[in-house]
Amino acid sequence: MSATRELLRQRRFDTLSVADILTAAEVSRASFYFYFPSKQAVLGELVREAVTQGQQAAQPWIDGQQDPVAALRAGVRDGARLWQANAGVLMAIVENWGADEGLRALWLEQMDLFTDAAAARIRSDPHACQRLGNVDIRAVAASLTWLGERLYYLAAGAVPPFDNEEILVDALTNAWTSILYGHPVTHPGSPPRPATEPQESTASTN
Repeated sequence: MSATRELLRQRRFDTLSVADILTAAEVSRASFYFYFPSKQAVLGELVREAVTQGQQAAQPWIDGQQDPVAALRAGVRDGARLWQANAGVLMAIVENWGADEGLRALWLEQMDLFTDAAAARIRSDPHACQRLGNVDIRAVAASLTWLGERLYYLAAGAVPPFDNEEILVDALTNAWTSILYGHPVTHPGSPPRPATEPQESTASTN
């Protein structure tokens, strides 16, 4: 697993073979297949490890014991750093789950864990429930979860503007807070929004 993680720092998963992993790990083919039926199974275990860390990052907001906006921002930032630390692994699952049934089932299961936790947290918040009204709460939770997956992926791939951590954190935090609480949140270090200039009257006098 460590060898595969290191290989994914420099190469795409679809270019790796089991032979590449064996060479990097310095193990025999028999040893590999004793533990894993395929390279996809190795990736699956690495993904589960990363997702467990991601659940821990989201826990302060899920628990509801802190200010929800502050907890969301902290969780988003921790999530961004988790993706950076596991970029090769997480980019590999995003890029390959559509082409492999096992990886597809794995990734949908992992994303459902985040969606279910977010939906439960939203249902426990009367302000968010009032804001959403009759909208399907799980659909909202799923939409926000998948938005995070996409923006984290772009950031991990160094795609502007999301390669800037502050922009990424602001964008995702504002998406969540605007939908759930009805207002965007400006990062404490950001300049204040310019005030709207009052419009001058164009009415003519007689």
